[in-house]
Amino acid sequence: MTGEIKQIADRLKDLREIYAVSTESLANEIGIPITEYVKYESGDFDIPIGLLYKISNKFEIELTSLLSGDYPKLHIYSIVRKGQGLIVERRKKNKYENLAFNYIHKKTEPFLVTVNPETDNSTDNFSSHQGQEFNYVIEGSLLLSIDNYKLVLREGDSVYFDSSYNHVFKALNNSQARFIAIIIQ
Repeated sequence: MTGEIKQIADRLKDLREIYAVSTESLANEIGIPITEYVKYESGDFDIPIGLLYKISNKFEIELTSLLSGDYPKLHIYSIVRKGQGLIVERRKKNKYENLAFNYIHKKTEPFLVTVNPETDNSTDNFSSHQGQEFNYVIEGSLLLSIDNYKLVLREGDSVYFDSSYNHVFKALNNSQARFIAIIIQ
């Protein structure tokens, strides 16, 4: 696992300990088995973004703080120049670039998401999180699976959905795809 995942896990453990919350209690509150939670906190396993949202909400901190260790400070406006967003490489096939990481008290989380084509036949890594999500494809084609629905999205297409349902993206045509994702809490 990357050093970034280990750092996020360390921040997660520190938060839990500062607030004197047991691993059992936090696992129960975010709705996962204790054994799964302990794996995430070890830093040896990637933590799904949906769980990071739940945890940041529970501890009333910005998601950016959990991901980067920095606290956003801007409150009038935030500008992020091309390629200068907070990079979050969560899985080998996906790269997330947070486009408002330095703005405090956001009501949404905007990301530029890059999905690389599958290089193996690994299982889908579905995720879910509270709220809703809007995606707009700017390059390539994607297969979006939401619960039991399969949607093909091409450049210029958009979708808005209840993100509490399990969902996953796959790049199609053996080509990289990019989209803007706005997560609304």
